[in-house]
Amino acid sequence: MNISVIIPLYNESESLPELYNWIVRVMDAHHYTYEIIFVNDGSTDDSWKVIQSLSKKSDCVKGIRFRRNYGKSPALYCGFKVAQGDVVITMDADLQDSPEEIPGLYKMITEENYDMVSGYKKKRYDPLSKTIPTKLFNATARWISGIHNLHDFNCGLKAYKKVVVKNIEVYGEMHRYIPYLAKNAGFDKIGEKVVHHHARKYGKSKFGVNRFFNGYLDLLTLWFLTNFGKKPMHVFGFLGSIVFFVGFIALIILGIDKLVALHEGIYGNLITDSPYFFIALTTMVLGTQLFLAGFLGDLISRQNTKRNDYQIAEEIHLKDKD
Repeated sequence: MNISVIIPLYNESESLPELYNWIVRVMDAHHYTYEIIFVNDGSTDDSWKVIQSLSKKSDCVKGIRFRRNYGKSPALYCGFKVAQGDVVITMDADLQDSPEEIPGLYKMITEENYDMVSGYKKKRYDPLSKTIPTKLFNATARWISGIHNLHDFNCGLKAYKKVVVKNIEVYGEMHRYIPYLAKNAGFDKIGEKVVHHHARKYGKSKFGVNRFFNGYLDLLTLWFLTNFGKKPMHVFGFLGSIVFFVGFIALIILGIDKLVALHEGIYGNLITDSPYFFIALTTMVLGTQLFLAGFLGDLISRQNTKRNDYQIAEEIHLKDKD
């Protein structure tokens, strides 16, 4: 099978028939073998009934229905799990992503050998309240991920080699950082294609302003897990040691200052009368706690069954020793 098209959706019953017909026209025009996987993320409208109706028209239509709304990342995860096409295309169901881009994305994967290609909506039909935070978000994502050639991490229109989607785990709200997840899994040939962005035709956007704040938190989480997930002692132990050392040095300075005062015959002031004594003591306690956090993190990491789960691209003349 050439292509799997995965479409996560929530309350998009009006747009689904038009989107389906559009995809079919493009696929048939290029003689692709394909499947269309609709993932209904707990819609409360007639989206599932529409999907059922479309599935009766064509065997290429497949559907997954969640019992409740989980979010886009779980929808993509379930779609990736069942996808069978050599190239996997993801797109939104609101008709803002054009199926006419599919042949170009397919060509970049199959002929130019990209591991994944992300769409770039250079000209957007969104309000400034959405476009300005998006630009700031993408700039931060480029800086932290090191993928400097992408301008739109969160574009729903993407293409992947099948092997990529089978070797990444999209969870929580990590769909924004699939390029980063792919890079961490060893798929570093990531390209970008300028795609046409259509204005929303039906309904309204399902995403609120809070997604930008959550997006930054998810990015920091992903960065930390990527760099220190299997070696937490390297960050907590290091920070704890520095904080403890600073507090310890401060305490020594206070002690020396007290001895000098006693030597000069200055009595009456206790070392505990100084607020710096308690600051130094608190710093030492915090340093110890950070160090112990790193130690406990390492112990937990050693119990993780996936601690030696590495991405192996190829093997030569190796047989299973079991």
